[in-house]
Amino acid sequence: QVQPAESGGGSVQAGGSLRLSCSASGMSYGSYCMGWFRQTPGKEREAVAAMWTTVGSPFYGPAATGRFTISQDNAKKILYLQMNKLKVEDSAIYYCAGGSCPSGRLLEAAGYDRWGQGTQVTVSS
Repeated sequence: QVQPAESGGGSVQAGGSLRLSCSASGMSYGSYCMGWFRQTPGKEREAVAAMWTTVGSPFYGPAATGRFTISQDNAKKILYLQMNKLKVEDSAIYYCAGGSCPSGRLLEAAGYDRWGQGTQVTVSS
């Protein structure tokens, strides 16, 4: 199976911005859900944002609302996560995922069966 591939992580000071990219090249991109999740050591994986590759509004987890924006370039099969006003607590490994989301609940990790390797985001004070 082809897995998505993240890029764009790095270190930034609190209040700064980063844009993550996820290449889904080689994956079926029709009627698919794509999402961003994050995880820190000792904590469960947390949904950040997700969207269908076709139509509909994006979904955001509580930590992302108002600060992060998910978008996509369907032609290039690239998913983006623009993160603004970053906080120290946003530090985590960010994962891109793709799936069918059969329940329709795109912020549930169980709906995804393809996961990237993750990209580290570190926010310093």
